[in-house]
Amino acid sequence: MLKEKDPEKLKDPKIQRLIKNLKTTEDILNFNELVFKQSKESSQNNQKLKTYDKKTMIKLLEYQQKHNLSTNYMSKKYKISRTTIAKWKKTFEEEFEKITAKN
Repeated sequence: MLKEKDPEKLKDPKIQRLIKNLKTTEDILNFNELVFKQSKESSQNNQKLKTYDKKTMIKLLEYQQKHNLSTNYMSKKYKISRTTIAKWKKTFEEEFEKITAKN
């Protein structure tokens, strides 16, 4: 995608370093925000197509619990529906309890 839209950015050493370190969905989303300036409309369309890997979902749930944040706040901050966050909590409930018990 970067080759098609803006091949000049591929020559930038910082961009090359960032590309090599893309491991999770969160990394990819952050990289995308840094590299591409998005209009409000394209941002809304992309939001509908977002998917998260398990590691990122659990990381967001840990962040929420650690900072005692409401689901409503997390929903607005990360542009994820409250329903989705609730589903994650239900899906990863056992794993999440094990992780929080360790801490």
